[in-house]
Amino acid sequence: MNMLRTAAVTAAAIGMTIASMSAATAAPAPAPAFLTAKQLPASLTPWTAGAIKSGAAADFCTKNIAPKASSKHRLFQTELDTSAHQTITVAATEAKAKTLVTQLRNSINGCLKRLQQEYPGLKGTSKYHGKINVEEGAHVYSVDTADPQVGSTDIALYSVGRDGRTVTVVGWSQLGDLSGAPLAGFKKTTQTAVAKLY
Repeated sequence: MNMLRTAAVTAAAIGMTIASMSAATAAPAPAPAFLTAKQLPASLTPWTAGAIKSGAAADFCTKNIAPKASSKHRLFQTELDTSAHQTITVAATEAKAKTLVTQLRNSINGCLKRLQQEYPGLKGTSKYHGKINVEEGAHVYSVDTADPQVGSTDIALYSVGRDGRTVTVVGWSQLGDLSGAPLAGFKKTTQTAVAKLY
């Protein structure tokens, strides 16, 4: 009887040791993957991708929304007046990720109004360009502005997408208006950005 009890205890101890070793050697969850320069919309000059850095990309329409501690970003640029950025945030829970998506979408929706408050006389149009069916979904927007005093026009495209508890924001901008923006290419970039998070 004692031998059986001893054998049972030994087997249990061995099982616990194996389980501990398995947990210790389990591979960590993969980090979300960022876009590469080649995955951005076509441009007259090649895109250059910057290093991946901590925090969210500095952008008027989405600033101070994504938590710095759980976000990383990458900047892109061309030789012309075209730039882009991507921010990826890994939220603590899926519920918090959903809340972050709502906050980002609301911020982009209200961006033109805030710009006009900061720059009186600025003209513009803000549009929602629909949802992309990838993972938990992505939403695309444009903010088209014109400054009559300076005579300049700027167009910016934004997208917000989610895969589980990970959220990504992609921004693209250049001089000009919506008619000259690669909206179809940007939607493809957005789909790629969300699909390659994991």
